[in-house]
Amino acid sequence: MSACVPTRASDSTRTKRVHPPHSPPPAPHRRFRIAGADVSASIAVFLIALPLSLGIALATGAPLQAGLVAAAVGGIVVGRVGGSPLQVSGPAAGLTVVTADLIQRYGWRTTCAVTVLAGLAQLGLGCLRVARTALAVSPAVVHGMLAGIGVTIAVAQLHIVLGGTPQSSVLANLCALPAQLARLHPEAVIVSALTLTLLLLWPRIPGRAGRMLRKLPAALVAVAGATAVAALADLTLPKVDLPSWRSHALAGLPEGPVLGVAAAVLTTTLVCSVQSLLGAVAVDKLIASRPGLITSSAGRPLRVGRSDLDRELLGQGAANIVSGSLGGLPVAGVAVRSSANVQAGAVSRNSTMLHGVLVVVAALLMVPILELIPLASLAALVMAVGIQMVSLHHIRTVTRHREVLVYAVTTLGVVFLGVLQGVTLGVAVGVAVALNRLAHTRITHDEREGVHHVHVRGQLTFLAVPRLSRVLHLVPQGTPVVVELDGSFMDHAAYESLQDWQKTHTAQGGRVELTGRRVRSGAGTGASTDAGTSATVRAGVGARTGAGADTVAEPDTDTASESGADCRCRPWTPWRNHQCAVPQTGSGHGSTSGSTSDGPSIGPPPGDPRKEPSAVRLGAHPEGASAEPTGTGPAEAATDHTSAEPGSPRAEPGFTPAPHPDEPNKSTPDPTHGGPHQLVRGISAFQRNTAPLVRGELARLAREGQRPTQLFLTCADSRLVTSMITSSGPGDLFVVRNVGNLVPPPGEESGDDSVGAAIEYAVDVLRVRSVTVCGHSGCGAMQALLTSGPGGGRTPLQRWLEQGLPSLERMADDSRPSVRLAGRAPADAVEQLCLTNVVQQLDHLRAHESVARALRAGTLELHGLYFHVGEAQTYLLTGGSGGEVFDHVGVADLTA
Repeated sequence: MSACVPTRASDSTRTKRVHPPHSPPPAPHRRFRIAGADVSASIAVFLIALPLSLGIALATGAPLQAGLVAAAVGGIVVGRVGGSPLQVSGPAAGLTVVTADLIQRYGWRTTCAVTVLAGLAQLGLGCLRVARTALAVSPAVVHGMLAGIGVTIAVAQLHIVLGGTPQSSVLANLCALPAQLARLHPEAVIVSALTLTLLLLWPRIPGRAGRMLRKLPAALVAVAGATAVAALADLTLPKVDLPSWRSHALAGLPEGPVLGVAAAVLTTTLVCSVQSLLGAVAVDKLIASRPGLITSSAGRPLRVGRSDLDRELLGQGAANIVSGSLGGLPVAGVAVRSSANVQAGAVSRNSTMLHGVLVVVAALLMVPILELIPLASLAALVMAVGIQMVSLHHIRTVTRHREVLVYAVTTLGVVFLGVLQGVTLGVAVGVAVALNRLAHTRITHDEREGVHHVHVRGQLTFLAVPRLSRVLHLVPQGTPVVVELDGSFMDHAAYESLQDWQKTHTAQGGRVELTGRRVRSGAGTGASTDAGTSATVRAGVGARTGAGADTVAEPDTDTASESGADCRCRPWTPWRNHQCAVPQTGSGHGSTSGSTSDGPSIGPPPGDPRKEPSAVRLGAHPEGASAEPTGTGPAEAATDHTSAEPGSPRAEPGFTPAPHPDEPNKSTPDPTHGGPHQLVRGISAFQRNTAPLVRGELARLAREGQRPTQLFLTCADSRLVTSMITSSGPGDLFVVRNVGNLVPPPGEESGDDSVGAAIEYAVDVLRVRSVTVCGHSGCGAMQALLTSGPGGGRTPLQRWLEQGLPSLERMADDSRPSVRLAGRAPADAVEQLCLTNVVQQLDHLRAHESVARALRAGTLELHGLYFHVGEAQTYLLTGGSGGEVFDHVGVADLTA
């Protein structure tokens, strides 16, 4: 049979699917599946949502079924169409005060109508794509609003906890509190106290049993425990009453004054939208900080995308329309349930939707069980939620940012006036504080050791020009002056005033130094300052400004050699790549003061051979990597033009090629590279630029002591910057560094007790939760082990390297599983030994008594890392088939 003849007769009656050319094939039909992680997460969220929904409905004075309706609608509707897949929506405590006020003023049916109208308003805002503008509200206002609502909830629910009935306002509740204390209801107090005790102690159960028990939510345990005690003791208490769904009240036409209803709709829309959008942003942060990625059955990571805030606003609006129409409470994103959803391992929106389905099932089938719950237990639960809304962390944050006045005004306004009035007051005070900061500038002048210091703190605008001019003219003629600019903005009027005075003072024989910030003029309109750099302009440095022209300064040969403060490089720029070096005195060497991508040009223009040596010294790379700058910040962008190319500046005068690592450097040594002067300059730059920013955090650490969570054991190699590759700061890591990241086994005669002492101190005293051994590529210790091999140690270094012989033996042992990188084989024997050494040192760690004890107790984890210097890539040790595998961080699961 010919290959061209079809083996099957064509059927002209069958519908032919036309596939457009050059287009991807149609996606195959896939059945709906729910991941196991989503199922377990939905159950955890349901167990939290059930008692909280009933408690919030009780606190608002609405029918208790309304809380279940809102929970179900929030889970199903927002879970399906919302823009934040893992955020869980439902009746929120932040809406309690607003809803309770609406019910008291207009009744339940009108409140449902207001909820529907608020949902329509949210739909309109979502269509206009203005969701991001909600994030412009000051966090102090948002936290103050939530704190005020929390205070209102707690004071109202306290009356139910004591066996009474709450009043209509906070003042009325406070006035009625003494009388309520005089007629306590003992049964209600007992049940409430038991609920609060379980809420407080359940998350703090220690040990392995505690970890198992804590899988049950504290809210569910507290309510269930109090219900069981009340039932067993046969206590006479008001309990949950769920009437038949046939008699459930639905929404009706709004009744009441038009302006009052409009204000209610505006308030509900504002609170629902802001709380939901900020919650979506918070959920994104939780997802980003999750320790590891959950993988599907096929081994692929299941990634959750960032929230679409406009879509989330549309989803919240649709949910409020449905919830209000069905007689439910207003719906918003709920922080407690959302964080529980993320922490339980949810990977898609299916967990949120399934939790809503479970609420529906409970509302239909579990009514007899729900009606056993005492109202005092639900009131205690909601009161605890209200107290938690007054966050001490938020108070410390707003205090640190000097916004405590905005926070306090908003909180008090919400408590005594109402949510909308309190938020309006908070926004007004926030604007007033911002304008005051913009207009208020502190300018001081003092003299130290013959040098006059003018310190400008705050924004430098035209309003401060008279005071600035007055202080500058107090400086005597012909004296050295340092002007310290400590602000983030300088307008054109202030810039011109400062430049005119500088030129005049320089012409009279004085010296002027501007420090602290980069000064740059805009398009003839103003100047901006950049906090990321430190720029100086000395006497004799002229400036020109124009349309779109940056400040250009000419070097002063009298002061260029004194460039102690002429550093415009980033704090992490390597010393030998700094563009502020003192000019070398040798044939063909001129000024090395170069230009960065961020700062004003001080020195020869680009391409001038006098500028080349400071960048080409980076030519030597031990790992054979390309001769590109190794800096990590934008400051290195200015050195791109110095890369060696065929026929380029190698023949130019003043160009010094980098020496080979094995050859001595015969060029004239640069006094600024590696000497004490450079160290002092670096310390000076820290004191001037960085110390003011971290002083508060370091002061806190000095008061509270160090509480690191990680012991990080790595090599002493200068290219391995632990804080940079781990994005950590002061107080995060307890670091031990030595040659070769070695961990001598306990009891070794030639071992080093300092490493064992550090391990014992970190595990037993500091109680770190993990220990990490980090190796790196091109390790000199591993190279020495390969070249020298076994042998008696004669020098301290040789004796120390004997601790690495077990790693060498492990690599040579073919019976052991191989150690490799995911996706490729080790580049050479050195890299193979570097990887094997990390695994071997982890074995040595397990032999230490303190580590073994913590591992048995389940309070400590061990991790292995490998940092490839040339790739700037970190690899994490994971268990793999056929041996130990180092996988890319970002793909590996840290919990594996």
